[in-house]
Amino acid sequence: MTKITSIRTRVWTWKGPTVPPSGNFCTNASDALWIKGDAMASFRFHQWLTCEVETEDGTIGIGNAALAPTVVKRAIDDWYAPLVIGEDPFDYAYIWEKMYRRSHAWGRKGIGMTAISAIDIAIWDLMGKLVGKPVFKLLGGRTKEKIPVYYSKLYSGPVEVMQAEAEAALKDGYQAFKMRFGWGPKDGMAGMRENLRRVEAVREVVGYDKDLMADAYMGWNLDYAKRMLPKLAPYELRWLEEPVIGDDVAGYAELNAMNIVPISGGEHEFSVIGCNELVQRRAVSVLQYDTNRVGGITAAQKINAIAEAAQIPVIPHAGQMHNYHVTMANTNCPMSEYFPVFDVEVGNELFYYIFDGDVAAEDGFLSLDDARPGLGISITDRHLAHFDITE
Repeated sequence: MTKITSIRTRVWTWKGPTVPPSGNFCTNASDALWIKGDAMASFRFHQWLTCEVETEDGTIGIGNAALAPTVVKRAIDDWYAPLVIGEDPFDYAYIWEKMYRRSHAWGRKGIGMTAISAIDIAIWDLMGKLVGKPVFKLLGGRTKEKIPVYYSKLYSGPVEVMQAEAEAALKDGYQAFKMRFGWGPKDGMAGMRENLRRVEAVREVVGYDKDLMADAYMGWNLDYAKRMLPKLAPYELRWLEEPVIGDDVAGYAELNAMNIVPISGGEHEFSVIGCNELVQRRAVSVLQYDTNRVGGITAAQKINAIAEAAQIPVIPHAGQMHNYHVTMANTNCPMSEYFPVFDVEVGNELFYYIFDGDVAAEDGFLSLDDARPGLGISITDRHLAHFDITE
């Protein structure tokens, strides 16, 4: 038996160049407020947490978290690490339950579950390295030769800019694309027309033989979404993502039951039980948890089984290697989200600046290597000058 001897967390704060988002970049949950200052501040995250779990033989597994890294770090350092040190990483189910149940009074959602996710992902990376196998092989193996991905950028902006970006992505071989809505309830009918104008413009470029999805990122409400759905129907969206805030499960279910545009969500759900509610209430047609939020790979596999039994596909949020391995190992995960390598803008791009090994899309697909143990990533020192790192 090998034992976990230490857990090291670091917060990486980006101080390098950034691309400022344009106005009406994407709706978000704070749009319902009277905004003073930067309305897009809640949409951007320019920090990341790395979590390294080490065993007595010196093998290190790497996990990560993108939500509230400074608070997650404190939760891991002060609470979760003492629960995990001394355990056998291959007892991952016990370790998960120990973390979950001993912090249940305060940790079953949000910060607590994000911390559990970071440790759990690191443990799976560690197990893969200890046995010399990629994580997807430990989860059941290859279910696809390669993973189809959808191009996930197309933030709302000038129509001609969005069309040019969509055309470039189309030439790169992508078969599916996701755009963002930049207007919501506070913008009235004029904003609705701006949203529809951009959907029509992107459809003009990609045509109707390719999948097009659109994301409201919780910036709408139920009334607004119900008015928008019939207007969106002619554009044959594969899904409308997060039209209302994450807690409004009844709203998701009502919109999905309208059967006009399939509704997707789950990015801001944090547990097996929470995702089960989305599935059982048929609140979503596509489930989109993120492995580094929902409880890690251990929880993700349970959720995948629940969703598969209900014939609801799972397409994890945000790409990244922890999600790619889960997608590769599950037939109910038909494709992955993919953010192209880009200058730091929203913050999803930081993954490329912190880690080496994240696979790049080619002709709209990703390939995972059978010979790369664990998740296949390492922490790089190539961009240290652009980060402040907190130990």
